[in-house]
Amino acid sequence: MTPRTLYQKLVDSHTVARLDEQNVLLFCDLHLMNEYTSPQAFAGLHEKGRGVPMPGQNVAVVSHVIPTEPGTIRVIRDAAPALQASNLKKNCERHAIPLFDTNDMLQGIEHVVAPEHGMIRPGMVVICGDSHTTTYGALGALGFGIGTSEVEHVLATQTLVYRLAQDMRIRIDGTLPVGTTAKDLVLMVIGQIGAQGARGHVIEFCGTALDALSIEARFTVCNMAVEAGARGALIAPDAKARQYVLERAPDIEGSVRDAALAHWDTLFSDEGAPFHIEHCFDASDVAPHVTWGTSPDQVVRIDGRIPEPDDQPAGPLRRSTEQALRYTGLAAGAAIEGTPIQHVFIGSCTNARIEDLRAVARVVEGRQVASGVRAMVVPGSGAVKHMAEQEGIAKILQDAGFEWRAPGCSMCLAMNGDILEAGVRCASTTNRNFEGRQGRGAITHLMSPAMAAAAALTGAITDVRRLESAHA
Repeated sequence: MTPRTLYQKLVDSHTVARLDEQNVLLFCDLHLMNEYTSPQAFAGLHEKGRGVPMPGQNVAVVSHVIPTEPGTIRVIRDAAPALQASNLKKNCERHAIPLFDTNDMLQGIEHVVAPEHGMIRPGMVVICGDSHTTTYGALGALGFGIGTSEVEHVLATQTLVYRLAQDMRIRIDGTLPVGTTAKDLVLMVIGQIGAQGARGHVIEFCGTALDALSIEARFTVCNMAVEAGARGALIAPDAKARQYVLERAPDIEGSVRDAALAHWDTLFSDEGAPFHIEHCFDASDVAPHVTWGTSPDQVVRIDGRIPEPDDQPAGPLRRSTEQALRYTGLAAGAAIEGTPIQHVFIGSCTNARIEDLRAVARVVEGRQVASGVRAMVVPGSGAVKHMAEQEGIAKILQDAGFEWRAPGCSMCLAMNGDILEAGVRCASTTNRNFEGRQGRGAITHLMSPAMAAAAALTGAITDVRRLESAHA
């Protein structure tokens, strides 16, 4: 039998029909929806008089437009976002689709909510009208984002016309040094291969460094694979992944559990399976990383310097460097460490899980946010928020001067009330630093939760290892 990659196995097991050499009709085990990419899809469905034949394999979450101000009752005050949320509720009620609504205690960011409730299992195909659906590869599920017209097709048929991707393998061996995290690891990889380095490919991450990561850390890696242009990301499910799922999926028991475990044991790339591109990295070389520009691949080590445009090859790369420097107001050749910041945002589908908040609490406990800095923490879900409050994390953060807010996408993107003003420089745990991403004219520096915490305490981009060693 011809050796197959994990990606090929997942596609083959979900192919309803082969359409041509490049396209298949793919069955989708789970379709996640949010309030901003589903309205047109439902409208198209209703115009054609179609229903949703498999409502239980669709789940909706209000996440992007919801305000995160603390309070018992959450109200979306802006008319357009409020209409999006109310339409989602009406459409879900009409078609019997489960919904984590605005004031559901378990509401949150779709990519945090779904795995924490056991909805994501190894071997699944999971789709959503959001590019960071690649997150689910951490559990050995093929996740990817789709467009509005595709959302309509999935609602009507539970299938998708899918263009096949190529295979890429990224092997990372070695041990991450103390003070570095999965966020630093993936930022390093993106910086090395570029924002288009995985274009047209599904990445399979492997190696001893990946084996050592927790599942929540693997979510971070797979979440940001799309920032290298990847159409998907996968990590073969191991004992950690199986345990994570079984602890959150009480329906998997008895003979169903036996069958599931037997299937999950087959989810790996066969020896000799062909990959179109392969990269290898050493985790022991990784330092804390920070973006300096307006693309996630414009990134340097914390002890590095901002690139000189003249050091880049003439053409698009040099022009993008020049434009990024104009936008961020940074000086070519300057050290990134010590750059003053005015805002800190800890949240998003990349870094708003309980493990992330524990890391922040370890850095800030007994310390204070610097004068002139506004620091916000937005948990990824109601469940994460509750856990952090029960563990005392929320109190540590509030005592240090952080705002403790309600769950949602928040300041990851300027689609809600959490928007930065022009010229404000933000240390952010999000996944994108595009121009205007957090507000028109605002400047975003991507980094790990621990690094963002260090920036909040010092008022500048700071090597967190200095603070951690002082705490030791």
